[in-house]
Parts: sequence; C-alpha cells; structure tokens
Amino acid sequence: MKKITYAADVLQYNALLQPADQEMANHLMEEICRGLQEAENKVWHAHPVWFLEGNPIVGYSKQKKGMRLMFWSGADFDEEKLVVRGTKFKDASIFYRTMADIDVADLRRWLEKSRTIQWDYKNIVKRKGVLVKI
Repeated sequence: MKKITYAADVLQYNALLQPADQEMANHLMEEICRGLQEAENKVWHAHPVWFLEGNPIVGYSKQKKGMRLMFWSGADFDEEKLVVRGTKFKDASIFYRTMADIDVADLRRWLEKSRTIQWDYKNIVKRKGVLVKI
C-alpha cells in the first residue's frame, strides 16, 4: 500500500482554521488522500486541491456557509447531494457545517467517480475557455 503524503501547505492551511473547521478539514484531507492516492495535493488559489495528471479534481475551502467540498467535474456525477453551482463549468459542491454532516460513504463514492468522470480544466486556457471531457 502506498504511503499517504499530505502536502505541507495543505497541513498549514488546515492548522490555521478554527478547531471545529480544522477537524472537518483534516478528515476531508485524509479521506481524499486515501481515495485518490495517486493525486498530487497542494494549496492552489488559496485552498487545498487534489490533481490527477495536472487536472484539478477535488478541493475544499472554509466559507461562511461552512466547509465547502467541491468537485471540478461533479455536475456529471449524477449525485443528488452535490449542488451544481454554475452553468459555464462542470463543478458541484456540498457544504458541511459539522463533522456529523460528512457522509463517508458518499464521499468515497464521489472520489471514485472523480477519477473516471473528468473535464479537462488543465487545458482550458489553451482552448480559450472551452471544456472538453476526458
């Protein structure tokens, strides 16, 4: 089994959160790293994000509504609990207010889908804003 590596900047991001938010962030980080062991993780645009072959897949951020977990291609997951945010991109999110809100079975299913259902965000600038399914 591959050793799970947590990026130093992601650990620092989590450490700066309030205790309840820190607990949620650490739990999300652990589950994401376990579910996407081949992914690179780092703070990108000020929030922890996981990448597969340079393509952003999943990330989280502390917002007013709670801890937002976002999947870049989540709009195509066909998951009722993930809310599609916009029409231009294919992202979808869920907000967690407490640890009890995190359904690990859902999270693991979404992580599996995130590996196989992807839009090419890595090359969106080259394609002048046009997303292509991978």
